[in-house]
Amino acid sequence: MPIPHDPAGRATYELDRAHVFHSWSAQKHLDPMVVTGAEGSYLWDADGTRFLDFSGQLIYTNVGHQHPRVVEAIQRQAATLCTIAPAHANDQRARAAQLIAERAPEGMNKVFFTNGGADAVEHAVRMARLHTGRRKVLSQFRGYHGGTYLTMNMSGDHRRWRNDDGAAGTVRFWGPFLYRSAFNATTPEEECERALAHLEELIRFEGPDAFAALVLESVVGTAGVIPPPPGYLAGVREICDRYGIVYIADEVMVGFGRTGSWFAFEQHGVAPDLITFAKGVNSGYVPLGGVVISDRVAATFDDVAYPGGLTYSGHPLACAAAVATIEAMTEEGMVENAAALGGLLGPALRELAERHPSVGDVRGVGAFWGLDLVVDRTTKEPLAPYGGSSPAMQATLAEATRRGLLAFANYNRIHLAPPLNATEAEIKEGVAALDHALAVADSHTR
Repeated sequence: MPIPHDPAGRATYELDRAHVFHSWSAQKHLDPMVVTGAEGSYLWDADGTRFLDFSGQLIYTNVGHQHPRVVEAIQRQAATLCTIAPAHANDQRARAAQLIAERAPEGMNKVFFTNGGADAVEHAVRMARLHTGRRKVLSQFRGYHGGTYLTMNMSGDHRRWRNDDGAAGTVRFWGPFLYRSAFNATTPEEECERALAHLEELIRFEGPDAFAALVLESVVGTAGVIPPPPGYLAGVREICDRYGIVYIADEVMVGFGRTGSWFAFEQHGVAPDLITFAKGVNSGYVPLGGVVISDRVAATFDDVAYPGGLTYSGHPLACAAAVATIEAMTEEGMVENAAALGGLLGPALRELAERHPSVGDVRGVGAFWGLDLVVDRTTKEPLAPYGGSSPAMQATLAEATRRGLLAFANYNRIHLAPPLNATEAEIKEGVAALDHALAVADSHTR
């Protein structure tokens, strides 16, 4: 991004580069956009340039930017009770827990609040270990579960490598991904069957009695927007039941409407033992995460103290934002609209794929889609290498930005996560900008 011409924007940029240490970045190579405002599906930079935000920021602005109901709830709560220790009850935390539990499967009535998704997963694993008396955890290659010590070590992408000391007790498995199948499958049915057989064989050879939990993103997120094939989550549930393993559904990225249902696993007819959430629960307006706990696991701690907590667990401002977000999503039909957006985005993106040889695969559900960009459709060689980027990918993203579209990008993929209340006109605007960007990617194919 160019350094802002606006004096205030330039000052912000310079202060940022002098003092802010950014995540996931080589610090000398950063060139961040200075954002000065946002509303609905749009944001604008310090020079007043407007962008259509289909990045979801980090896939969390489910109700869009500056939703008036959520902003007003935060303001009202700040004037009433800014903070209180988690040992005390307060109306916003109680109401948020009620609303979340009401949307969870039957028999999941307790909510433990955290500050975000990583510590939600960390606490879910702790609960599973204490509940089962076991240690090992199963997680998926291509999965990502957070940036804390434990969750980073559990994750299955390249970000783990420099952090991994092998102490997390994690055993990783290959999940289903037909486009780049680890099982030489040619149909979704084959991919599902072979992935489940692989998982169960791995458990048997590792020792079934060793495993406390299996942690699985209901739709793989940053590793590629990979929905599971029909039958897979049901098969995972059966395997967990067979071996007494706690099934943790990581819904941090896809929970609260992103896929067109309150939780993504609902579409597969399963119920996990623990659900981790964050991001969309209050659209990231104030940091909040948590664990929805089945009655069976929660009973473990009826008479024995749970050894865990956080200073800001169930923070009133964050919970007030969650209440307002969930109520607004319900009353404005945003979950239903997310499902309808899938009916717009899916066909539009597949039509782009027919015209652009750089698009190897289109995947998604609801308001969550990904394009797998390739150099060669036959070999499926990616436009950028695993764990990195490339001049071709950078040029493609730069063209999208030049056309006024912000998308989430990772390796050779472009992810699209518009607000759940985006309009049909905004979807068309985003697809049109993406069309131009893909023409740049096409110039790097062979």
